[in-house]
Amino acid sequence: MAMIAARVLLGLCAWLALGLAAPAFAAVPDHWITLENACHAVGVTPPAGQDGRMPAQFSCTPDPRDYQHGSLWIKVNAGTLAQAGANPVLMVHSSRFDALRVGFFYADGSVDWQGVARGDYGARWRLGGQIAFIPPDRDAPLSGVVLRFDRVSSAPMLRMRLIDGGQAQLQATAMASMIGAALMLLALGAVYNFGLAIAVRRQFPAWQGAWATCMVAWGAMWSQFHLFFLPGLAGAVSAQACTALSCLATLLATFSLLTALDPVHVPKWLGRVTRAVAITCCALGVPLSVMRSGPMEFWAGLLGILVLLLLVLAGSCLIVAWRRGSAPAKAFVGAWAVPMIVMGSSGIIDVSHAFWGGGSQMMVLAASSWQTVWLAVAATRRFMGMRIERDRALMAEAAAQEQARRDPLTGLRNRRGFLEAIAPLLDRVNETGGPTLDEGDTVALLLLDVDRFKMINDSHGHEAGDAVLVTLARRLARWDGALCISARLGGEEFALLTSGMGRFAALQLAESVRAGLGACDHGAIMGPGEVTVSIGVALARPGDDFAALYRTADAALYAAKHQGRNRVVIAPDVVYAESEHGLVMPRIASID
Repeated sequence: MAMIAARVLLGLCAWLALGLAAPAFAAVPDHWITLENACHAVGVTPPAGQDGRMPAQFSCTPDPRDYQHGSLWIKVNAGTLAQAGANPVLMVHSSRFDALRVGFFYADGSVDWQGVARGDYGARWRLGGQIAFIPPDRDAPLSGVVLRFDRVSSAPMLRMRLIDGGQAQLQATAMASMIGAALMLLALGAVYNFGLAIAVRRQFPAWQGAWATCMVAWGAMWSQFHLFFLPGLAGAVSAQACTALSCLATLLATFSLLTALDPVHVPKWLGRVTRAVAITCCALGVPLSVMRSGPMEFWAGLLGILVLLLLVLAGSCLIVAWRRGSAPAKAFVGAWAVPMIVMGSSGIIDVSHAFWGGGSQMMVLAASSWQTVWLAVAATRRFMGMRIERDRALMAEAAAQEQARRDPLTGLRNRRGFLEAIAPLLDRVNETGGPTLDEGDTVALLLLDVDRFKMINDSHGHEAGDAVLVTLARRLARWDGALCISARLGGEEFALLTSGMGRFAALQLAESVRAGLGACDHGAIMGPGEVTVSIGVALARPGDDFAALYRTADAALYAAKHQGRNRVVIAPDVVYAESEHGLVMPRIASID
């Protein structure tokens, strides 16, 4: 799954990069219509559905006034129109108006009026925040183009261009591919980061996921992708929502950056100031998003200055954290640097005509996609590294705990490990009341002791004695499993605890163990059959704990030693007597 996701992300990145590079290969230039190269007039907004009477005079000074509550008429100069070719298409990139009517004038005196209104763009909307007006084919050449904006919010923010019809189709396809790839990357990034936040329980991926979600909504509305599903949102409503979402995205991006960095690596005052500026930018976006008239350019300029200040502060946090050795700062700097540079440059340099009118919005969308991919990869590597370190620590801790429960010489469980392993089996016997000795589901303890082990140490040395114990332990470990637990209790004493056996089966197992251990080859120390073991067997009874079971098995082992060693004695074969201390002891006076 990780490989598939990586290939999808790389493919989308490649497609987005190809789309971003496509403007460099455009053969036909765009001809932009601005207030500097067009004439304008201001009139009263006519009733809905009417074209209104054109003003008698147009002013060519680039400073129209008193248009926000009326109609702004713009007349394309003949020179601009002539440069656009025989079949131009008019593309409008602004949508904060109530209605737009476009009149195409022909040399034979005919006029073709086309229009859109808020909530109704029909088939004229295009991806990339564009509205397309295509003049009909006529025998007479096109002689003029006039645009009438009703209640437009800001004339200086209008963006219009004339472009050859064939080139317009090519640009629309490229723009759709770029926007689709960017939105897909952001959507995948949002889902991934929310999943990562749940998995690692960290704030940073949650903020990053919220930011990516906000950018998806902003990108869909700015590009008019949402009009596929909600055509009634066409126009000023979507433009106002884009303003609010962009300010909210700025706030979420700031919190994402600050939560990614360790607080010890960022001065408290710097973090507080950065948060305060981000909150101010978000708060300023609320009135700016609902504003339809008034000094919009002033408030937009003020917001631009605050955004530049926020970029400086966020960059300072990143640089300071880097210099103080923050690992996230080093890992994420490549992700944050690109959108910071893009937003900073677009606030200083006019890039509104770049990317076929997509301008700074398209650049921000592409930079956000880059940031999403980079952060997803970097965060994955970072958290995977933390996960690997945690797993290693847990494994080391588990190994240490397991080592504490193992006999260092033989590798079998020691007494502590043995008691922990058999506790559930003894608890089950006591909870169920315990079966009778003849039933097949009971617990049996086999207590083993090496015969005459002191003589082995005295004759061959303690190293030889240790080697004998290791050899016996290896053979004993063969019986270890889910139903049989082995251990070295101390010295030359071993134990096996079995479950699921009755008296006869336990006795047969003990005989197999005795024979198997007696057949061990100890090499130059002692040959097969020279080292033997005695085994005492005890079957658990209701109420027995390990101490009681051990005493019973030890009494049987004592009897096996007394009867000549190298044999098995099961507890019911021993005749018991109560001692003065209340212990069950066999009636055997002594052993050899």
